Amino acid sequence: MNAEQKKMVIKKHKGKLAILTPGMGAVATTLYAGVEAIKAGLEKPIGSYTQMGKIRLGKRSENRSSVVKDMVSLAPLDDIVFGGWDIFHDNAYEAAAKAEVVNKNLLEKIKSPLEKIRPMSAVFDSNYIKNINGENKKTYKTKMEAADLLRADIKNFISKNGCDRAVMVWCASTEAYNPIQDVHKSLKKFEEGLRNNDPKISPSQIYTYAALMEGVPYVNGSPNVSVEIPALQELALETSTPIGGSDFKTGQTLMKTIVAPGLKNRVLGVQGWFSTNILGNRDGEVLDDPESFKSKEISKGGVLSDIFNASEYPDLYKNLYHKIRINYYPPRGDNKESWDNIDIFGWLGEAMQIKINFLCKDSILAAPVVLDLALFIDLAKRAEMKGIQEWLSFYLKAPLAAEGLRPINDLSLQLLKLENTLRFFANEELINHLGLVHYGIEEEIEN
Repeated sequence: MNAEQKKMVIKKHKGKLAILTPGMGAVATTLYAGVEAIKAGLEKPIGSYTQMGKIRLGKRSENRSSVVKDMVSLAPLDDIVFGGWDIFHDNAYEAAAKAEVVNKNLLEKIKSPLEKIRPMSAVFDSNYIKNINGENKKTYKTKMEAADLLRADIKNFISKNGCDRAVMVWCASTEAYNPIQDVHKSLKKFEEGLRNNDPKISPSQIYTYAALMEGVPYVNGSPNVSVEIPALQELALETSTPIGGSDFKTGQTLMKTIVAPGLKNRVLGVQGWFSTNILGNRDGEVLDDPESFKSKEISKGGVLSDIFNASEYPDLYKNLYHKIRINYYPPRGDNKESWDNIDIFGWLGEAMQIKINFLCKDSILAAPVVLDLALFIDLAKRAEMKGIQEWLSFYLKAPLAAEGLRPINDLSLQLLKLENTLRFFANEELINHLGLVHYGIEEEIEN
């Protein structure tokens, strides 16, 4: 460990961890089913960095590495208890069967534990999600009362299930676009807005407020504006609670954060990037509403503008045209297909093209991301970290960063930050990959 590196003291995991998900649709039930299948020895945790990832430790000459879950004190899968809220009454088995993501034969083998996961009634506002509706909804007079009902749900769930602590990860639908307004700019104004039923306070913001008031770490897995608002970031610091967001990085955007940094690193120009998708699950139905799509468009669109910094590279990216389309196509269900056409140019200004056709299962890609985020945000809480956890950007389309800092969207840089944070937690030497000892530079700075 570097001499100047602070030694971390982290509370060890103990007891049970509640992972609470607003939304018990395709993503959440695929997560639940996957964990239950892994616990039963029926499947392996493919796609989960916390469960299968390995990380190098020390100098290359030491040939030392560790599985991530053995390196830091993460909650083991056997100690996880799932719970959630949804506007539909279906238990997790019924919801997973309707989502048609998990193989039917596998689903039957884990039917018993999934049937026990029943949704709590949800806070819902049809002004924010227009294309779906259900009957399992809370009734309340004010949005502050709604938050109090959610806080009671959290406390009751922890007590009833004998949990030591909880985390919350948003897995519900994308809300209508809701930019930051005056009511969002301070905690005092926000709480006044809750009491006065301010229409600019969305359900996802109420869930976030409830979680943070209970000291429960919160991750925004959607493009909704929740942990992004100053009021809730203020609350996260006040309650010493870690937060993360926003929007799970799964299909098309995952490809962009892999390909775009490579083009930039080779100093190749990009004139245009056309992206289109088809999907037919509940998410696709919700995104068929223009206001919900606008939230997603902003989340997906920011990735390229951050990676291709036109102010730094005007000759390469000042004329970049980025177009995004998402089309609801029911026959595909959760099987999403995306197409990307990338118009690039290189030496002597010569034009070239890249075509990407990605056929993926959105919830299969998202489920391990939810698991990793939940386990890592719990680790951050036990490490007494609070506020924005930028080291979790690896998993997110629109990563949060501290005020005045540009977010990092380059996947390789995000991974480096994630790995070094874990090394820091484990009191291991941070790695910069310089390897200068091989060039006659002092060994002390070689790693």
